[in-house]
Order: sequence, then structure tokens, then C-alpha cells
Amino acid sequence: MCREEAAELSSLKPQLEELGVPLVAVVKENVGTEIQDFRPHFAGDIYVDEKKHFYGPLQRKMGGLGFIRLGVWQNFIRAWRSGYQGNMNGEGFILGGVFVIGPGDQGILLEHREKEFGNKVETADVQEAVKKIAPVK
Repeated sequence: MCREEAAELSSLKPQLEELGVPLVAVVKENVGTEIQDFRPHFAGDIYVDEKKHFYGPLQRKMGGLGFIRLGVWQNFIRAWRSGYQGNMNGEGFILGGVFVIGPGDQGILLEHREKEFGNKVETADVQEAVKKIAPVK
């Protein structure tokens, strides 16, 4: 999750708390001050998945050639104009995603897998998925 997306999702935290839904980030590594630098942009808990179990058995990657894609540059420019910048630390080729997961048997209510660097989830889609979460009885 990029810092821009983290800030947008964090803006939903009051609504999520009202519904009893936690806001959580799962990151693949903590290189240097990476999490500390990410913290101001993300209002929820941050967990490190060093073994990358959450990323699945078939990790989705975009290699260096991804930087020649127009969409990647448009995403980079959009984030930069909004005042966000990334970092060049650690392994940066594994694509991430955003999930809304309901309790018990509800499972995944929203799955947004990043298609290219900087491809963000729509916060309206997250809000709609959160409304579908049924309380645990």
C-alpha cells in the first residue's frame, strides 16, 4: 500500500471504528525506518509479515519493466502532486492489495489486488464492503 492510499484509507477510520471494524496494514518488511516513516500516513495497526504468508503462495510481482508503463508514471505523478513520495528501500516489486474481511464464515468481502505500482482501491468500494459486514453473534 502506498502512502497516498494509506492516508485515504485512514480517513475512513472514524467510520470503521463506529462499525467495530479495525484498520490494519500487513507489510512485507521493515527496512531501516520504513514503518516509522509510514506511520504518519496510516492510522491503524501495522504488522510485519516477514515470511510473506499473507502475500500468498504465488506472489504477484511487477519487475523493473513496470517502470515503462504509462499507468505507473501517471500513478507516480498523481501521488507526487498530492505531496506523497515513496522510498527506494527494500524489495519493492511485490504488488499489494486491500481486503475487507468479514468475521467467521463471511470471508473476503472486497479484494483489490494492485495491478501495477500505485494502483489504489476506491474508498467508496471499501465503504460499501464494510457495510456488508454482519456482526458476530
